[in-house]
Amino acid sequence: MTEHIRLNKRMAELGLCSRREADDWIAKGWVTVNGEVAVLGKPVTARDRIEVDKLARSQQNKQVTILLHKPMGYVSGQAEDGHTPAINLIEPRNHWRDDRSTVRFIPKHRMGLAPAGRLDIDSVGLLVLTQDGRVARQLIGADSEIEKEYLVRVQYGKLSAGAQQTDVQSLFPTDRLACLCHGLQLDGQALKPAKVDWQNPEQLRFVLKEGRKRQIRRMCELVGLTVVGLKRVRIGRVKLGQLPVGQWRYLEPDEQF
Repeated sequence: MTEHIRLNKRMAELGLCSRREADDWIAKGWVTVNGEVAVLGKPVTARDRIEVDKLARSQQNKQVTILLHKPMGYVSGQAEDGHTPAINLIEPRNHWRDDRSTVRFIPKHRMGLAPAGRLDIDSVGLLVLTQDGRVARQLIGADSEIEKEYLVRVQYGKLSAGAQQTDVQSLFPTDRLACLCHGLQLDGQALKPAKVDWQNPEQLRFVLKEGRKRQIRRMCELVGLTVVGLKRVRIGRVKLGQLPVGQWRYLEPDEQF
C-alpha cells in the first residue's frame, strides 16, 4: 500500500521549505501537485509531482540568516525569568563593521527571525538566527548531522573555596574521557558518539551532532567535571571567527553549514 503524508510534511522532507512556510505557500496558491493547485492538508505520496511557483522562490531568497556572538546572560529564545532574548541584540548599532555581506539591515529582517538551536544563558559563542525554514531544518531537524564545536573550561572534583586548578588534564582519568566520547546516557537515552579531547590543561573541545538541554554540562557532571566556561565556536562549516561578543553579521551567500 502506498503511504500518504500531508503535503507540508513532504515539502519539508524534500528540503523545499519548512512546514509553516509550506502552509503559507499552499494558502497563497503557489504549490501544485501533479499540475493541480494544492489545498491545505492535502495527502500526497512519494510519487506525486510537487512544483512551487517562482513567487515563493523569490520570497524565500529574501529571507536572511544571522550569526550572533551571544554574550553571557542572554537567552536564545523567548524572554524568560526576566532575562533578555538574544534577538534584542539584532539592531544596526551591533552590526559588525567587518561584515562582508552586501545585505543592508531593514527592520523586516527581524520579523520571523528564530534561533536554530539553543545556547544556554550562561554560555557564549555562535548562535544562528534565521527566517529560512531550510536552514532551521538543516541545523535542528530530527535527522540533522551537523556538527557543533565547543570549547569548555572545566574543573575536576571538589575544590576548597577560592582554589583553582591549572592542570585538570593530569588529574582527570583517561577512561572517563573515553566515556565522554561514547557510552553516556541522559534521561535514560543513549547519547550519540562525540569527539572530546584536551585543548590545554584546563580546556576540552567537544564536537557534538545533537543538542539536548544543557547537554555538555550534564555530560561533564556524570564524569565528575564542573564546567566553568562554555563557548560555541563552530556550527558545521561556519565558524565564529573574529566576530566580537554582542555583535552580529549576515550569513554570506557562498557560506554553507
